[in-house]
Amino acid sequence: MEEMILILDFGSQYTQLIARRIRELNVYCEIHPYNKIPQTTKQIKGVILSGSPFSVRDKEAPKPPLDVFRNQFPLLGVCYGAQYLAELEGGEVLPSEIREYGRANLSFLNTENPLLKGMNLGSQVWMSHGDTILKTPESFEIIASTKDVAVGGFKIKGEPTYGIQFHPEVYHSEEGTKLLKNFLVDICDVSQSWTPDSFVDQTVSNLKTQLGKDKVILGLSGGVDSSVAALLLHQAIGENLHCIFVNNGLLRKNEFQEVLDSYHNMGLNVKGVDDSEKFYAALKGISDPEEKRKAIGKTFIEVFDQEAHRIEDVKWLAQGTIYPDVIESISVNGPSATIKSHHNVGGLPDFMKLKVVEPLKSLFKDEVRRVGKAMNMKPALLNRHPFPGPGLGIRILGDVTPEKVRVLQEVDFIFIQALKEHKLYDQVWQAGAILTPIQAVGVMGDERTYENVVALRAVSSTDGMTADWVHLPYEFLAEVSNSIINRVKGVNRVVYDISSKPPATIEWE
Repeated sequence: MEEMILILDFGSQYTQLIARRIRELNVYCEIHPYNKIPQTTKQIKGVILSGSPFSVRDKEAPKPPLDVFRNQFPLLGVCYGAQYLAELEGGEVLPSEIREYGRANLSFLNTENPLLKGMNLGSQVWMSHGDTILKTPESFEIIASTKDVAVGGFKIKGEPTYGIQFHPEVYHSEEGTKLLKNFLVDICDVSQSWTPDSFVDQTVSNLKTQLGKDKVILGLSGGVDSSVAALLLHQAIGENLHCIFVNNGLLRKNEFQEVLDSYHNMGLNVKGVDDSEKFYAALKGISDPEEKRKAIGKTFIEVFDQEAHRIEDVKWLAQGTIYPDVIESISVNGPSATIKSHHNVGGLPDFMKLKVVEPLKSLFKDEVRRVGKAMNMKPALLNRHPFPGPGLGIRILGDVTPEKVRVLQEVDFIFIQALKEHKLYDQVWQAGAILTPIQAVGVMGDERTYENVVALRAVSSTDGMTADWVHLPYEFLAEVSNSIINRVKGVNRVVYDISSKPPATIEWE
């Protein structure tokens, strides 16, 4: 049974970052909302209380009972978590006279304390709080301070319970990883054994037990998540995994056959279904982005369900759900109100009557890639840029027609191939082209033209939550623009999108 660090989420923007830092130290952890504490504590080796947008003085502030954890496991309160522990013990938490946001330095540090072992006086930390602990109970031993915050860190005497006012998970806390490692290894006594190889071994073993000789279907998209999920399932049940790869007519140029060939070379039992015309018919005359997503999703379900019924005695539907999707659905504040409706297989209806298996539901995106690498997945699939479920359908602004798809496929192909040829592809998290509904005047030879404007988009990111535009070389952009205008009939102007997320999104629709 895998050792686990439990992170109780009080709604902080940094909670996922705590989990990522712990995973980077090869320790398994899970995030649970403060009001949905797991029933069993068998796997738990330690507990972290996250920060929160609330003040402990707010009437609606989250204040779960901690009796089940105190003195049972090491406990680390971060920011709000530390203030909550102080209030529980009879301390006083009040608004700060000097609100501390951003960088600060530790002016006092008790390096004899195991939490702070090996850290340096003056170490930079990241603060983000409007309250401060002004009065500490007698049971508290102060172990760290900054110039403006006397109680920068504490330990409760007689128990392995700690609190810190700063955020060790944030990159700007220079020795934050060292502090977390001290807590995990020295205080919680975890083994740092959670590696991609161990994940593969354990997951394949669990899948064999869970699925037995049952048949499973999986909708492949050509992306990393569904591909890695397929490999894990294939290792567990072999030919009993039936994969379906649907061409919705909105894939990149040559992508359907190239990806299908890749899957066959991986030994997967996969069927390719080209139903492009059905998708084009469903999209005819629709310009609204959300309506396009719904039309694509509905048609996908119809095609997938039809193909699934050709396979007898299927018991399970496999999905490439990853951990951020799980966190989103059970978050403190509930599912986001603005989730876009394009999760392909994730939107399958109840009438399919299949049990669901999600082999990647405990992994972040970067961990999925590491697991794929551990299983020797080909770099061409492993390093593919993310691609939206509705494909080029949401990169064509306005209504979708086969001719518009052809134009955008050609533009996109030139852009992506150029990124690869110039060794820029792996430096970009996601890239693509957008066909705008704008037509502009141009001159080609002696003729005046009135043709389409296309936009190029390239961003850097780690998980898509935030993104910055990539500063591609001017010479490269000039070469790509020239190539597109010369080679793609119907385009006479190319622009480059230099918007970051936020405030813009990565996709235009």
